[in-house]
Amino acid sequence: MTTTRDAAAPGLARLAGLIADETRAACLLALLDGRAWTAGELARHAGVAASTLSEHLGKLVAGGLLAEERQGRHRYVRLADARVAQLVEELAAQVAPEAARRPRTLRESTAGSAMARGRTCYDHLAGRLGIAVTDALSERGLLRQDTGFALTDAGLAWFDTAGIRLARTGRRPLARACLDWTERRPHLAGVAGAALCRHTLEAGWCVRIGSERAVKVTAAGEEALSELLGIDPATLR
Repeated sequence: MTTTRDAAAPGLARLAGLIADETRAACLLALLDGRAWTAGELARHAGVAASTLSEHLGKLVAGGLLAEERQGRHRYVRLADARVAQLVEELAAQVAPEAARRPRTLRESTAGSAMARGRTCYDHLAGRLGIAVTDALSERGLLRQDTGFALTDAGLAWFDTAGIRLARTGRRPLARACLDWTERRPHLAGVAGAALCRHTLEAGWCVRIGSERAVKVTAAGEEALSELLGIDPATLR
């Protein structure tokens, strides 16, 4: 019997091989904060020598998962694009029960609680904060979830009124559901999710805390989100 192997098989195998390493996986997860990291920062985060990390980064860059930039003697890397971030997010969500083991130290417990409360998921909001915003948009008829995520006409008008510009160019969807690995429910991603996250940080509604992806809603953010979306400030703390 003659069989024809799927043409996508070799590429899929190469991609799986790139991710199937704990050090490289740790780097990809760290870069979900949407920022560019130096090789030294990633080496310390992954707990490996700089020379070891450099080899791993080379493979991820060559495989198209990371993009590399150099400034002087510093080497910066970031996730190649939103599609890579989506892939890492969805894979992380699949292993969430395993990742949610009991913290071994007070520091781990504190960091885990902060990440669950609110964090960036590449370029959009996640955790309880991301879910609260998504639910509020849906409850007000600004976001539809019945046939996938889609902004309504009222939702488009809301973003405009709030002064949050939506770049409607390129192939990235305006709104996309992203499975939240701590809440096990979808939060808003896509162009709208990225624009909203960027606005919350630039307007000082949220601030980054610690060295991870965790964010904290400020007093100004509580007031703004309560006024614009009716979100109870107590749910954001």
